[in-house]
Amino acid sequence: MNLALAHSRARVGVHAPAVRVEVHLGGGLPHFSLVGLPAAAVRESRERVRAAIVNSQLEFPQRRITVNLAPADLPKEGGRYDLAIALAILAASGQLPVQALSDCELLGELALTGELKAVDGVLPAALAAGALGRPLIVPAANGPEAALASGCRARTARTLLEALAFLRGEGALPDAERSVPAGAAPAYPDLADVRGQASGRRALEIAAAGAHHLLLVGPPGCGKTLLASRLPGLLPEASEAEALETAAVHSVSGRGVDLAHWRRRPFRAPHHLASAVAIAGGGGNPRPGEISLAHNGVLFLDELEWSRYTLEVLRQPLESGVITVSRAARQSDFPARFQLVAAMNPCPCGWAGDPSGRCTCAAEAVQRYRAKLSGPLLDRIDLQLAVPRVPPEALRPDAPRGESSAVVRERVLAARAIQLGRSGVTNAALSQADTEIHCRLEPREQQLLEHAMARLQLSARAMHRILRLARTIADLDAQPDIGHAHLAEALGYRLLDRQPQAPAFEGTKAPRRPLAGARRTRRGA
Repeated sequence: MNLALAHSRARVGVHAPAVRVEVHLGGGLPHFSLVGLPAAAVRESRERVRAAIVNSQLEFPQRRITVNLAPADLPKEGGRYDLAIALAILAASGQLPVQALSDCELLGELALTGELKAVDGVLPAALAAGALGRPLIVPAANGPEAALASGCRARTARTLLEALAFLRGEGALPDAERSVPAGAAPAYPDLADVRGQASGRRALEIAAAGAHHLLLVGPPGCGKTLLASRLPGLLPEASEAEALETAAVHSVSGRGVDLAHWRRRPFRAPHHLASAVAIAGGGGNPRPGEISLAHNGVLFLDELEWSRYTLEVLRQPLESGVITVSRAARQSDFPARFQLVAAMNPCPCGWAGDPSGRCTCAAEAVQRYRAKLSGPLLDRIDLQLAVPRVPPEALRPDAPRGESSAVVRERVLAARAIQLGRSGVTNAALSQADTEIHCRLEPREQQLLEHAMARLQLSARAMHRILRLARTIADLDAQPDIGHAHLAEALGYRLLDRQPQAPAFEGTKAPRRPLAGARRTRRGA
């Protein structure tokens, strides 16, 4: 037999399309051709495969070898096809029954010694192989990750010889097993650690109950980051399907899957120097960005020191839950259904509206500072809350502590159960049609909403988000209808909509104008 076929998987975004590895041994001078749109790392597999076969004391055929990776128009990258190419060559040269390769899929990079090395993107390949009912052979180092796909019969091999012996029927390969380090997973930070900030705790509970986006505005050190870090502890545990989606994103990111905590919802807090590509994803070979790594979890943007251009990349994923990275040669889709929690200072110095009156920023400077958040982006943030400075007496060791995360989480779970039983999704994910059905208002509440829209000049998108937020507040109260208090509270969370011109917090004085000397210095400059 001069022809053999093996099965493998490519990596395209979080998908793993099938690749047929076809090998033909022809006459003529010895030559090794590799076709099928291979990248440089794939072309170099010729030398890795040749050395691995020879150093495994097997015969490398001295014939004209043609390897085709089909489909030909699908770009192939990385060393993930080495094992399939090597075994197909051995089958075509009669050292392995051809039929042994017909019912399994192969992934793995070969070292020159014949040892199998780990590759990325194994979990999506295992999920795809399991959907077809095919077993998968992977390097031993990838076994715990492949085992996360419960529907896949994954086996692990350490060397090319082990895989060859198994396919010949001369040995057995161990099943892939989940390897979780000993010890309990660390607990989430407890909401009881947050002193004072009753309004912030309330907003955090509402955000967790309805999966709403949250913006915290306050001076330095008031507890914005402390509040944001407590949100994951209030969220329901991720389902296995959600956890697998998130793990698949991490699998193709090159960072690997945290096998000890793969069921935990991610909490991503990128540095403010991260670029738009780092946030959204990209590169020549597109990789997921921070918004995709936060899929089914929380993305925390602290201080919002990013440029307006970088922040604007959040707009479309906040609405659709998907980010499409387009390049000249290809497009890659990555899931990005995350919950945004952002924190920012009220002005450049951070003290606008503080009772101490220490802010010296001009009104124009405050407006420029807040202009980084465009109207369309603010429309997509359901809760916009002022977080004041905590009084010193609230920080005493003997000061009363608030409710723990466990207590608040019980109310969140109850509210989520109401939402899922009513519409199948959280309130934040309601479509426009479902919003009109499940968020109906009585005439008195409708009049209040229309009055607020006219006064604050709210958009239709903001109106629908206010309705969904009011629906969540009513669910926390276990009320079937949205009441006047629920709607009024939801409207109260549109902080920046209430202050389109004012730089200070509501109810506080505006910041002082800069000193005359400072104005003269700027004119002179």
